[in-house]
Amino acid sequence: MTEDKSKDLGKMLKQRRLMIPLTLQKMASAAGVSPSHLGRIERGERFPSAWILRKIAKPLGLGEDELFASAGFLSPKTSEGVEKTGWGRLDPLVEAVLSQEPVEVQRAVMGILAILKSLAKESGGNIGFAEYVRRNYPQVDEDIITMVQDILEHPQGQS
Repeated sequence: MTEDKSKDLGKMLKQRRLMIPLTLQKMASAAGVSPSHLGRIERGERFPSAWILRKIAKPLGLGEDELFASAGFLSPKTSEGVEKTGWGRLDPLVEAVLSQEPVEVQRAVMGILAILKSLAKESGGNIGFAEYVRRNYPQVDEDIITMVQDILEHPQGQS
């Protein structure tokens, strides 16, 4: 496995953990893996085995297949499609479009979907998307918040 792939996976795992939010210690305890080992994985210094991925999938709220695909152990374009990834059923058109994108784009879209789901459940519509994300996910880049806010305010490119 290349160092870049290891760093990309580690970054994705850390972002997911922070989005939940879980501390490294709580994540390690829930998964039964040492915090130092998880830290090395998140920094891209170590690449997790399938056994470790299996242990951390549940605390991260991810399906094993999704995590294995992210790690390159499974093809992201399996016959099960995106709907089997633990994110819920997607519209067939959305699934078809998303399956044509690189894995990194798929991960980003699914991360945004997770934030939107959290927003819908937790805020009850009392605050806007941008404010919700800034409060609950301070690690999310401001450019991403602005792009998603634009999409929400102007669906399908309408001004």
